[in-house]
Amino acid sequence: MAAFMRLGVKPDVVLPPPPEGGPPPWMAKRPAGIRAFLRDFKIYDLDRARLAAFNRPVFFVLGGLSNPDDYGEVAERLSTVFPDFRLEVFPDRHHFDPPHRSEPDRLGALLRDHWERANRVV
Repeated sequence: MAAFMRLGVKPDVVLPPPPEGGPPPWMAKRPAGIRAFLRDFKIYDLDRARLAAFNRPVFFVLGGLSNPDDYGEVAERLSTVFPDFRLEVFPDRHHFDPPHRSEPDRLGALLRDHWERANRVV
């Protein structure tokens, strides 16, 4: 988990220490779940044309401390796919310290704005 978490953030981000004690029981299911994801990524045929045809607003939240080579690249690619794409960066957040947990009021206001805008698009 430590190596996985390190991959999700910028190199200089200090991650919290792991919780004391052994892993929780649900962690035993993680390897099988990860194998299932990897298998499905290899066989799934993403319909990119259908994605590009999506004409509604898309809102993408990115933690500024997340690994830019991963999450930032995803945001950049999606911005070229969806014609109405909005990126909102939370500079002090990352994948393991997400805005919905740390800045719920700001994120909530942004989501309300997005939904109102989406409802105006016909």
